[in-house]
Amino acid sequence: MDYNRLGHSGLRVPALSFGTATFGGGNEFFKAWGSTDSSGASRLIDICLEHGVNLFDTADVYSAGLSEQILGEAVKGKRNRVLISTKTTFPMGEGPNDFGSSRQHLIEATEASLRRLGVDHIDLLQLHAQDYNTPVEETLATLDQLVRAGKVRYVGCSNFSGWHLMKSLAASDRYGYPRYAAHQAYYSLLNRDYEWELLQLGRDQGVGALIWSPLGWGKLTGKIRRGQAPQPGTRAHAIPETGPQYDQERLFAIVDALDGVAAETGKTVPQIALNWLLRRPTVSSVIIGARNEEQLVQNIGAVGWKLTPEQVAKLDAASDVLPAYPVWHQRGSPMLNERAAQG
Repeated sequence: MDYNRLGHSGLRVPALSFGTATFGGGNEFFKAWGSTDSSGASRLIDICLEHGVNLFDTADVYSAGLSEQILGEAVKGKRNRVLISTKTTFPMGEGPNDFGSSRQHLIEATEASLRRLGVDHIDLLQLHAQDYNTPVEETLATLDQLVRAGKVRYVGCSNFSGWHLMKSLAASDRYGYPRYAAHQAYYSLLNRDYEWELLQLGRDQGVGALIWSPLGWGKLTGKIRRGQAPQPGTRAHAIPETGPQYDQERLFAIVDALDGVAAETGKTVPQIALNWLLRRPTVSSVIIGARNEEQLVQNIGAVGWKLTPEQVAKLDAASDVLPAYPVWHQRGSPMLNERAAQG
């Protein structure tokens, strides 16, 4: 396993980390991801550790806390070998303060996550979404309090806009609060919006990307092809209305390119899609998921080798799309963006 620094922090994380949204299956939405129980989770974590995957990502909202609980049970006796990342911000109750990034909710949510996980600290606490309603200074001061209390080691965010992330980083610098070391963001061959602004911000400000849904919400597994209906047991079949938007013909063009590279390398379609991400700027770790041991081992096979520049170019061309304004306008003046173009 390769290890990377998490942004400009001193923490080293594995190139592949394991996402535990498949643990629990507490409602219909998460059942479509998976329903791994405690014994199954323990076995998957053992396999991860055997291969050097020691960062496990969860969230309080995953199956209403059940994912955190199962993860906590599965890492008992292994805490000194693992890094635990969790997230909070989305509603965890019906009360007026049961969501958001306020001091009130962050402290309560962190204490609840610690109880469910059965640990005395969280290695990486991330805000699951940006909260327009709470001043960033209040949020960051609370995170500073949690770090100083030893309950949290590093802080990060997820699904932030570039302006909100930059505003938060500026406030951290101004007041001496912890900086976001990580931005957990969606990025895949199917949707490359991350490159337009967030990648440039991460590179400039030293924020490492933790990539969620690197296989495009299950669309880049090789199971979805022209003329084939989504298969039972996949998210595309169980919850087709969810996930990132995409153009179907563009998806098929990407899958065609992945098939071509698979024929050249002998690797699987998911392994190629993951390997492409591992080489992208700012990416500290790519979060993989798995319902079973076979799927997990296959995904871990994305490390230990590299696509050739020609294969990367083939995938880049198949997945390219005209970016939104102002990026398309900025790209018209390459002499002004030499640093941004450096990979």
